[in-house]
Amino acid sequence: PHITHPTTPPTEKKPMALPTSLLRTTLRKSNVTSTSILIQNYTSRAHPQPKPQHTIQEALKFVLQGSEERRTKRAAKWERNKEQREKKGVKEEGPYRNVDETIELAINLNVDPRKPNQSLRGSFPLPHGTGKTPKVIAFVSSDKAAAEALAAGAVKAGGQDLVDEIANGTLPLTSFDRTVASKGVLGKLGKIARVLGPRGLMPNPKLGTVADNDDGITGVIADQLAGAVPYRTDKDGIIHAGIGKASFDEEQLLENVRAFMNGLQDVKPETFGKGKKKGGGGGGKKAGAGTKFYLSAHLTSTQGRGYKIDLRTVDPTSAFFMGELPE
Repeated sequence: PHITHPTTPPTEKKPMALPTSLLRTTLRKSNVTSTSILIQNYTSRAHPQPKPQHTIQEALKFVLQGSEERRTKRAAKWERNKEQREKKGVKEEGPYRNVDETIELAINLNVDPRKPNQSLRGSFPLPHGTGKTPKVIAFVSSDKAAAEALAAGAVKAGGQDLVDEIANGTLPLTSFDRTVASKGVLGKLGKIARVLGPRGLMPNPKLGTVADNDDGITGVIADQLAGAVPYRTDKDGIIHAGIGKASFDEEQLLENVRAFMNGLQDVKPETFGKGKKKGGGGGGKKAGAGTKFYLSAHLTSTQGRGYKIDLRTVDPTSAFFMGELPE
């Protein structure tokens, strides 16, 4: 006789089980009584939720708001510790209380810095400066030019004597953060190239820190003191630029962002693309005029978190550049 076997009903897929410790902790923090709601909203580490994108105006407001909150907390802590400071003889005005955070813009470009034509480096003048006055030293070929450089705002100026001071360590590298030079003395800087080069302190025509002659050195110094912001692509094709201080108002910072992005658009290479990763890894963007130049953008501050920016609001070629997005 034919024997029929009972068929088992198809099993329903059960929701993903959460670790017991994670479940208890999350339920306690969220005050959720039903585990089904929690499981539906659970996001694994392997597939995190995408970060929300903001217009440049929104991101700037969040960054400035966070900076102001930290400043208020520092001021409150300063007042709480007033008695201890008086006992120790600490000055009333200190760096902890007066921190003015730098607002930084990070742009991920579709460039391959390993290729010479795609390694971007230079400086852009900002309409409201960076909020920091750089300490500049000048390499010139005459005593007259050295005196003019000092009058223009350089902290130190000279020729071979200045080179020797840096070479033997008499002049510490912490006493300056930018260098300028006239073309006539560039040959003398080979002695200190290994000292200045790795720190990005060598005079460079691309950075606008080299004058054609001694007569033009004062103009170069003036440009550096006026608030030119240096930029350079790192090994991943990302440019970091300080576009102002938290003490600036929103309009000043937005105008600085506009000037920086317009300058970046002007130095865009004709062909670009990250290409394949080193070692023959996965494929990147192909080089060509039709590919995207800007891949992502973030805004942050010295001690704050970063906010992802909608590229349409910082791309000079976009119809929504520095504006609001349609609803």
